[in-house]
Amino acid sequence: MPFAVYVLGLAVFAQGTSEFMLSGLVSGIAADLHVSIPDAGLLTSAFAVGMVIGAPLMALFSRKWPRRRALLIFLTAFVAAHVVGALTPGYEVLLATRIVGALANAGFWAVALVAAISMVEPAARARATSVVVGGVTVACVVGVPAGALLGEHLGWRAAFWAVALVSLPALVAIVTSVPDGRPATSDGNALEGSQAPEAPEAPENPSVRAELRSLTGRRVLLTLLTMALVQGATFCAFSYLEPLATRVTGLGTGWVPALLALFGVGSLVGVTLSGRVADARRSTLVLAGMASLALGWIALALSAVSPVATITLVFVQGMLAFGTGSAMISQVFQLASGAPTLAGSFATAAFNIGAAAGPLLGGLTIDAGFGFRSPVWVSAALMALALTTAAVTRLTCPLSLTKARVAMKS
Repeated sequence: MPFAVYVLGLAVFAQGTSEFMLSGLVSGIAADLHVSIPDAGLLTSAFAVGMVIGAPLMALFSRKWPRRRALLIFLTAFVAAHVVGALTPGYEVLLATRIVGALANAGFWAVALVAAISMVEPAARARATSVVVGGVTVACVVGVPAGALLGEHLGWRAAFWAVALVSLPALVAIVTSVPDGRPATSDGNALEGSQAPEAPEAPENPSVRAELRSLTGRRVLLTLLTMALVQGATFCAFSYLEPLATRVTGLGTGWVPALLALFGVGSLVGVTLSGRVADARRSTLVLAGMASLALGWIALALSAVSPVATITLVFVQGMLAFGTGSAMISQVFQLASGAPTLAGSFATAAFNIGAAAGPLLGGLTIDAGFGFRSPVWVSAALMALALTTAAVTRLTCPLSLTKARVAMKS
């Protein structure tokens, strides 16, 4: 695996810390800025909305840029948004910085995913994807709990400053390690100047219209919808993990960083295992993961009053959510092989549609008076929908037919 792929994972670590750390800071932000907990939770949804809008737009905008330049521009904008967010005295400005930071993050993700799979052989693409996504899981293990600790002892603004500072080494590493080329072929062969094996000369990248045509096939769209539902379930429960643990389970606030770290450890285990088996048994892994996630959210909703059950299920659900999610991202690249520069952005958008909708739906149930356990029930319902769309995909558009259509188009 080229070192540059791990550098991309390092940058994603800083960005993942920002995206997830609010789950441990919502109470502090709500108190400091005089807003409700659901309003503070909407900062996560705002970030996700920015990711949804920004992923395809930034991928199109930077489509002809050298990869290193694009990554540096997006990461610099991300750092600047966090500096402004740490300094602002008002909720509205903080909300705006979350959207701006998300736009930059979306552009980085779209470029990073394409760059990572372009630097490895086809048989190692799922593993390369898992390394980049693994930056998010390490963020859950280290960055998010650290942000929660900073928020508890120094205030939530300290966590924003920390994200900006942690991003600086990633900027330096990108300059020194990431190749400055673009994918040379439509099927994701080596970037110019990368460490990947040489490949025969191939046609130029497809046009934007050709890429969009590849991404609007029925199976691709249904896979993206299923991914959004899975991530919506994850973020719905995760965004309100702090009030669930402290107000339903009865754990003290000191437990919150530990629970976030435990979710992250589970996520890291899930991504690591997924990267090792997804290239060979991707469909089986995805279906088994989704079914297990549905059962896990139901179990958590029923047993949230038990500290032992809650602690155990936080780890298990983290493992299942990110193991399944990373396999689904690589599945999109497989199905949309004719969209080498836009497939990553569409996968990122689907991921974050779920990340936006999940906290919003969870907040609505809390506002309606159903309690802090209700978001977990919403997560279970979203997983039921995800299993339904997965079944529809298999019944109405078999993979063999999809491959035949792709071959005809090429």
